[in-house]
Amino acid sequence: MIKVKVPATSANMGPGFDTMGIALNIYNYFFVEETKGGLEISGCEDDLCNENNLVYKSMVHCFNLMGYKFKGLKIRLEGDIPLSRGFGSSATCIIGGILAANTIAGNPLNKEEVLDLAISIEGHPDNVAPALLGSLVLSTMDNDKVIYNRLKIAKGLKFCALVPDFTLSTRKARAVLPKTVSYKDAVFNLSRSSLLVSALMNGNFNIIPQSCQDRLHQPYRSKLIPSFDEIFEKSKELNSLATYLSGAGPSIMVILRENDNDFVQNIERFLEGLPHKWKVIELEIDEIGAVVENI
Repeated sequence: MIKVKVPATSANMGPGFDTMGIALNIYNYFFVEETKGGLEISGCEDDLCNENNLVYKSMVHCFNLMGYKFKGLKIRLEGDIPLSRGFGSSATCIIGGILAANTIAGNPLNKEEVLDLAISIEGHPDNVAPALLGSLVLSTMDNDKVIYNRLKIAKGLKFCALVPDFTLSTRKARAVLPKTVSYKDAVFNLSRSSLLVSALMNGNFNIIPQSCQDRLHQPYRSKLIPSFDEIFEKSKELNSLATYLSGAGPSIMVILRENDNDFVQNIERFLEGLPHKWKVIELEIDEIGAVVENI
């Protein structure tokens, strides 16, 4: 049996809309084995225990590309990554499926080819790249080819995810975005994304509050998330370095100094007074990415 471990990801990180993503230490696990025939899927909703399952579809896509003929598959899903909350759960399914299929077929695809295949399924690299590679990954597409750079973040930070009891579809979150943006807003984000990357790399954390600001997506998507503004302001009041919408939302990510031992308790107390229930998860950066092993 093959076991694939894939980390959660948090994309955009404020100003890095569709270009920046980081891997975090909560995981989905995929247990896969080739069988003599049929399809058996467990560990997910009943309506996804069939050929529409994204893990299975990713495996079949990979097998077809490699020309590998399989007879049957047994797939079991386990994990802690919240679904439809802005943590790249679909990216983990795609990466998990491709890596499992590649291993079954004898590993004909290298890591670059795995990434290219994952992007062809997902449509964009900002989640699948850090899920596969770990750490902070900057990425873009150029003539249907991914260009990326994996970066190591300076020590001294931790993350805190605020996860609500409601979901937000990526389609709905995309629909509220404007078709054009002003020159001023474009420059605003370009300057801040550059500063944010440099601060994360060289440890100049004092400029993170100013550099982790956005005008391209959060002002529009935040209106879909109850209590977003209140949570944002309270996090700032509690001395967070930055607060941003994780991926398309609805989860909110907070960047903290590593030695901040008060934020979690204080934000939990504040969240108890809001209409929806929010779960607080302390997180660290995953620097390894997806891992495959035979068990």
